[in-house]
Amino acid sequence: MAIEIKAPTFPESVQDGTVATWHKSAGETVSRDELIVEIETDKVVLEVVAPADGVLSEIIKQEGDTILSNEVLAFVGEGAAASTAAPAAASAPAAAPSGTSVEIKTPTFPESVQDGTVASWHKASGDAVTRDELIVEIETDKVVLEVVAPADGVMGEIVKGEGDTVLSGEVIAHVLEGGAAPAPAASSESNTNTTSDEDAVASPSARKLAAEKGLDLANVKGSGRGGLITKEDVEGAGKAPAASAPAAPKAAAAPKAAAAPALAGQGGRVEKRVPMTRLRKRIAERLLQATSTTAMLTTFNEVNMQPVMDLRKKYKDQFEKTHNGTRLGFMGFFVKAAVEALKRFPAVNASIDGDDVVYHGYQDIGVAVSTEKGLVVPVLRNAENMGLADVESGIRNFGLRARDGKLGIDEMTGGTFTITNGGVFGSLLSTPILNPPQTAILGMHKIQERPMAVNGQVVIQPIMYLALSYDHRMVDGKEAVQFLVAIKDLLEDPARILLEI
Repeated sequence: MAIEIKAPTFPESVQDGTVATWHKSAGETVSRDELIVEIETDKVVLEVVAPADGVLSEIIKQEGDTILSNEVLAFVGEGAAASTAAPAAASAPAAAPSGTSVEIKTPTFPESVQDGTVASWHKASGDAVTRDELIVEIETDKVVLEVVAPADGVMGEIVKGEGDTVLSGEVIAHVLEGGAAPAPAASSESNTNTTSDEDAVASPSARKLAAEKGLDLANVKGSGRGGLITKEDVEGAGKAPAASAPAAPKAAAAPKAAAAPALAGQGGRVEKRVPMTRLRKRIAERLLQATSTTAMLTTFNEVNMQPVMDLRKKYKDQFEKTHNGTRLGFMGFFVKAAVEALKRFPAVNASIDGDDVVYHGYQDIGVAVSTEKGLVVPVLRNAENMGLADVESGIRNFGLRARDGKLGIDEMTGGTFTITNGGVFGSLLSTPILNPPQTAILGMHKIQERPMAVNGQVVIQPIMYLALSYDHRMVDGKEAVQFLVAIKDLLEDPARILLEI
């Protein structure tokens, strides 16, 4: 009996799709869960696999045809492969049973996170997976979450494609527990018949990425079934173009490889449109919220960094040796100075909640960390109880994990005061934007040697400009200036930080 092969169920936002690539022809043998056809929508490329072992008896929709959700694409004659697959049985083992289907769900999001977006699939339907292996990344407005395989087996149906919005605990795919990836019965024949330098077989996502990178697919080696070039192959080729060039077996492909990159360098008005990441969207929303809902004002001062630099130079090596490799930096002094100043001026450590003012009896200091995807602000909890070594170790740990996308959402929520350091990028002066619902943020900047008048003489000193942005609804100008002066005094005489005077 013929079994229908249908298009996947499209999300509500996707009206239709296009048949991108058929990986099997009518009359060819197919194995259960083997990739047969790819459907390209305006958001994602969907893979359709064989529902059972058999022979692809009829193809109804051809490449380029427009299709609707759940529309019949082809038919598979179940069991018809028994007679035709016999010669191939000697050279290729039969596919193992698919096993029990296990759901792959998104992680449970915190209350402050409404939904997420499927950022990147690291496995495709039919790929073998091992327990705890990374399968997909979910991007929220605060952090990227990694989802791993729940068991050994084979990737089954992928319910949510890249770019789709997902909710907490929603099913996004299935794993066939205990299954084995189907081995192609005639891989050598398919390589010979379908793959060449002149007409490389690639998935739609791979072709799209290659076009963006200006790569010639003839020089990319496919790792998919039958030599299929996948998106990961193109990404790898883009990262190491020098290594992929010698792999091209034919010199005839050289002119094609040189032509694509040359287009970008001809002085044309080239544009590239990419969707804004979820993290960047969230950053934009919070910045607009801060500027439109607060009475933000900035006050400035300057601090002589020579005393801190002298103290750091004197004890740097001993500090690192005593505290197991933790280096003595500048941020530790600024955090401790901010904690002491916040104790003296509670309004700067407060927040506004509707018509109420919330005064915090603790100092949770957020430290802005720059990553490739945007700015994140992990929080040092109870910084008033931390020593210099604890602060420096905590900030370094945040920086490393932020760049690897390993920060947890709970580590970036809360905070009563924020410190941002634009000086590491060379910023001389700036006006930092508030991090709601906090009422103040301290901006550090580049240390620059300047001529200063000291006791009637001109002396060259390392000076840093400090900027304090504050919500004038909560903090008066007098308090803001006195708060910044307190930080200045503590940094210019670091002993006062230890003595709390």
